[in-house]
Amino acid sequence: MGLEAVKLTYWQMGLRAAVIYVAIIIMIRVGGDRRFLGKHAAMDVLLTVILGSTLSRAINGGAPFFQTLAAAVVLVGIHRLFAAIAFYFPRFDNLLKGHSRILIRDGQIRQQTLRQSHLTHADLEAALRLKAKLDDFQQVKVARLESGGEISVMPQQKPIQVVEVTVEDGVQTLRIELD
Repeated sequence: MGLEAVKLTYWQMGLRAAVIYVAIIIMIRVGGDRRFLGKHAAMDVLLTVILGSTLSRAINGGAPFFQTLAAAVVLVGIHRLFAAIAFYFPRFDNLLKGHSRILIRDGQIRQQTLRQSHLTHADLEAALRLKAKLDDFQQVKVARLESGGEISVMPQQKPIQVVEVTVEDGVQTLRIELD
């Protein structure tokens, strides 16, 4: 299999890639596959980049095979440990993943938050159209930039229109609620 960092044949490189592939699947299962490598938090993106860089060296022979694989396992372990700590300690979670920012409240755009988040009105308008099928800021109760970079939108509650129809005296009244 060519376990040292040397020039590899095609077969050795293919075998290394297959072993790394199986090892990554095992690491994902151990690491908690729901969010592992899900690009929703900075720590997930960071792990993805570092793992890709590290494991590519094991595949192409740029580094010793088992040592590189061990380094990848340590990285996944650290990721798992940080995720567990973040679950139990909200301040650590905030430090790792950040927090959401309110962009719109009750139809009013928060310009300073928009500027701090490096978002334009066009970005916000697109999110309103795509997420909530809205085309006016006034129709928004709250829009947030979530810690993963997505914009979530909660529309204003529309008042329920009630129409009561009386057919004739002594007969039941029909009440209709319109959305």
